[in-house]
Amino acid sequence: MENEIVSKNFIERIIDEDIAEGKCETVCTRFPPEPNGYLHIGHAKSILLNYGLAKKYGGKFNMRFDDTNPTKERIEFVESIKEDIQWLGADWEERLYFASNYFPQMYEAAVKLIKKGKAYVSDLSAEQIREYRGTLEEPGKKDPSADRSMEENLALFEAMKNGEFEDGTKVLRAKIDMASPNMNMRDPVIYRVAHMTHHNTGDTWCIYPMYDFAHPIEDAIEGVTHSICTLEFEDHRPLYDWVVRELEYEKPPKQIEFAKLYLKNVVTGKRYIKKLVEEGIVDGWDDPRLVSISGLRRRGFTPESIQMFVDMCGVSKANSIADYAALEYCIREDLKVKRPRMMAILDPVKLVIDNYPDGEVEKLTVPNNQENEALGTREVPFAKELYIEREDFMEEPPKKYFRLFPGNEVRLMNAYFVKCVDYKKDENGRVTEIHCTYDPASKGGNSPDGRKVKGTIHWVAAPTAKKVTVRLYENIVDEDLGVYNEDGSLNLNPNSLQVLDECYVEPALADAKAYESFQFVRNGFYCVDYKDSKEGQPVFNRIVSLKSSFKLPTQA
Repeated sequence: MENEIVSKNFIERIIDEDIAEGKCETVCTRFPPEPNGYLHIGHAKSILLNYGLAKKYGGKFNMRFDDTNPTKERIEFVESIKEDIQWLGADWEERLYFASNYFPQMYEAAVKLIKKGKAYVSDLSAEQIREYRGTLEEPGKKDPSADRSMEENLALFEAMKNGEFEDGTKVLRAKIDMASPNMNMRDPVIYRVAHMTHHNTGDTWCIYPMYDFAHPIEDAIEGVTHSICTLEFEDHRPLYDWVVRELEYEKPPKQIEFAKLYLKNVVTGKRYIKKLVEEGIVDGWDDPRLVSISGLRRRGFTPESIQMFVDMCGVSKANSIADYAALEYCIREDLKVKRPRMMAILDPVKLVIDNYPDGEVEKLTVPNNQENEALGTREVPFAKELYIEREDFMEEPPKKYFRLFPGNEVRLMNAYFVKCVDYKKDENGRVTEIHCTYDPASKGGNSPDGRKVKGTIHWVAAPTAKKVTVRLYENIVDEDLGVYNEDGSLNLNPNSLQVLDECYVEPALADAKAYESFQFVRNGFYCVDYKDSKEGQPVFNRIVSLKSSFKLPTQA
């Protein structure tokens, strides 16, 4: 991680103080996504943090869609977000809310501000409003409409609601301070005219509240005690507090900001992912090369591994950048003792045992996971003809190469010792078949005469092998050159997906179901793809290789 974590528990300390001072009794948090895209790994941190706090304090966790902007919001995104959050294990129970259900209360809140002289209808265009706001060095200018009477503002705001004005011709602004050093407090727009159909409310409304106005109202209505959000909203907190104060809520929620989770060399921007999807570079928002939550799930990551990763990153006020290798470390740690270790050959070459009985297929008892006896054993077929990995044989090996080469003896994992006696090649010089003899007395991989072999290789019996497709993934962007080109486009990695159609696995893997994961011996961890697998024809996605470049940070 870059930058020191300030405190993993600074939010808990604030909550502890609030409880001690009687400011709240039951803690209530929320996760409030806008349904304009799929969630990604950064959102997972917010979900698990908010849910974890509610759970720790015996409180409530609300799920709320902040659907105040119908421009980009779709039911597809609503459903995908719900699915992702449930998969992560965050339970909102019966508390599923939509900001759009509060539109009547938000309208009444705006009316209340107008009556208090705290809001007015403006005729300025968006461009003029920006111009009037001033700069960080210069104060803003007073809106010509700022001194309209309460009666005129009420009439105009009702006319806005009734659809009497075109988009962009009128807005409602909060009347705060055009000279404030905080730009967000310079009479921010809190309502706009927008004639468009909303996914939840249809054509009921043609005016929509702005996020900074709507969000504190939503929190207050739901009884949220601590509104946990990311650091970019820190400068918006004075406006959040102003809204709940001016609307005179009895128990106003408290906004607390924490640092976002940034992951090095990944694509999380919705507009970039949308473009990748639309151009067919990926096969959807859940493509396994993406760090969307649905993409990670499809690739084979588990909720437990993501929780471990979020815990490892910690909660801080200081921005930090995590390495993708840390996320890979977490899935390895989660799966290594949970999942069976199966044999799969991804780049096959045939091995023939010349002195093994023709037509015989014997069953060998193999442990499912040597580190976890509780997973038991299975029966694996063994025969005269096998498939092994092409890289496990060399005609002229370098020093310290202990696998198969002419004259060398190796152990077939959980089976027998075999010695290479010959091999065949095609007209292009490619090895097509390796011939060996086996020692029947070495069954189980041990020789009765005590001789040692240095190499052990895995295998799959050819007569019973199941042919499958395996997909190997790399980062969708070129890590060496960086995520973005100078023109702002993505620097795509042309090798981000490799499809292997000539792979052979144990027959037991033929019936693997969607999302089931396994360790392929010496190859990595793999998951059955839910989208492209068919019954009896699984497609395996590589979750992660076995080798890790990640080192746990040393404890001080």
